[in-house]
Amino acid sequence: MSGEEPGLGLDGLTWFKSTYSAGNGGECVEIATHPGGVHVRDSKDTTRTALAVHPAAWNTFLQFAAV
Repeated sequence: MSGEEPGLGLDGLTWFKSTYSAGNGGECVEIATHPGGVHVRDSKDTTRTALAVHPAAWNTFLQFAAV
């Protein structure tokens, strides 16, 4: 996933929004990575708790999503 402009969250993570996001209020997610995991959140409501997954689980998800 490539990002547009990263945004530093209050939790110290750098969040990236997909370049597929049109910026017109549609559905989109942001991700932030660190060695221990990948965090996924709703780009329209960044105050909600992010989903955290193990890097191996994220890679498996990306393999299925690319099909």
